[in-house]
Amino acid sequence: MKIIIAGAGEVGRHVAKMLSNEKQEIVLMDGDDQRLKDLDTNYDLMTKVGSATSLSDLKACGISDCDLFIAVTPYESDNMTACMLASNLGAQKTLARIDNYEYLQPEHRAFFKKLGVDSLIYPEILAAQEIVQSLQRGWVREFRSFCDDALVLVCAKVRSNARIINKEFRTGYFNHDKFRIVALKRKGRTIIPKGSDEILANDIVYFITPKENLDMVREAAGKVEFEVNNVIIMGGSRIALKTLQFLPPHIKVKIIENDRAKCYALADKVNALIINGDGRNVELLKDEGIEDSDAFIAITGNSEANVLACLAAKQFGIRKTIAEVENIDYIDLADNLDIGSLINKKLIAASYIYQLTLDDDALNVQCLTYSDAQVVEFVVKPGDKITKNRVRDLNLPEDVNIGGVIRDGKGFVVSGNTVILPKDHVVIFSKASNIRKLAKFFNS
Repeated sequence: MKIIIAGAGEVGRHVAKMLSNEKQEIVLMDGDDQRLKDLDTNYDLMTKVGSATSLSDLKACGISDCDLFIAVTPYESDNMTACMLASNLGAQKTLARIDNYEYLQPEHRAFFKKLGVDSLIYPEILAAQEIVQSLQRGWVREFRSFCDDALVLVCAKVRSNARIINKEFRTGYFNHDKFRIVALKRKGRTIIPKGSDEILANDIVYFITPKENLDMVREAAGKVEFEVNNVIIMGGSRIALKTLQFLPPHIKVKIIENDRAKCYALADKVNALIINGDGRNVELLKDEGIEDSDAFIAITGNSEANVLACLAAKQFGIRKTIAEVENIDYIDLADNLDIGSLINKKLIAASYIYQLTLDDDALNVQCLTYSDAQVVEFVVKPGDKITKNRVRDLNLPEDVNIGGVIRDGKGFVVSGNTVILPKDHVVIFSKASNIRKLAKFFNS
């Protein structure tokens, strides 16, 4: 598959690196040669200096035989224009990064497709939605939904009080139909559990379960539910603005922003108390009632500042902290510091873009923040190989775990004796390197 990516910013670079690892033909173009420096020597991809809105530059990248064109420059108008040009020059599919929420309305989809823009992505909105989901379930670090919550994937860090620790999988302790543990992360390493494995205190554990069993998962993980009513947000970013749009009306919000001019601009846009100051300032946090807050969200453009601010909030007993960490190398560090939930726009955007590179059988792809793995929802066709045997006899690739099945709108976890049927939706947890190896199980 030939994929051209216009824009070597954080999202473009991350997607290019991820896809190049899968032996795709990747061309990454940008007007700034410094952004492209060293990429073509360290990764299996080609770089081109050029403009996404230049006909000659697009042609030089080979746009005429491009399977997927991705425009993720910082400028919405350039991205839209680039996709229109690319489509008319021969690109089979196009995707544009935008910052106008109106464009995402379903009634506009056909209009943009007619212009040559097949898909639209707004990473800040996706990040805001993830923040709101995280606040709704304070004990969960990561939450993913499939088929309107028929099955959900939740991630939680278990402590010494969890009932599930120190029990080997081969004992049969986890052989029940309430939830399935599909993976765990320990000391930076993702483990797909086998018979001799066990969960230890401070592991990050991934569960798949029908939504109605979430309380059972929470109790097994030793977690306590709590309601979030008062939130402090550090940083008046676009993510902050979108988060306020999606938050339930009962949640009261204060925004701390260091830039005075931005504070005035925010005051005209949002129904929240705006404080001009540095959210890392302990005295300021005390003055603004940090001890009475239920959650603290740090979403400035500075990952280090976000992590430090969440650490400061933790000192006041804040039960839920959320930090935007755009440097992927910081994710393990932030987790070791025991910061609650982490938000990374690159990973969120990559999930959406990666799905466009897979067959139509893959309905939903989610890149995970705490693991070098993905969870994918496949739909099963009559005659697919996955229907030929029980799950235990399928000879799945290494580091792949079928978590659950959605059948006629009802979700359930699988066991070794489960038989997958046509029209089932199958939710599979897999190391990223093995996703494409699953394709043969969804072919006749």
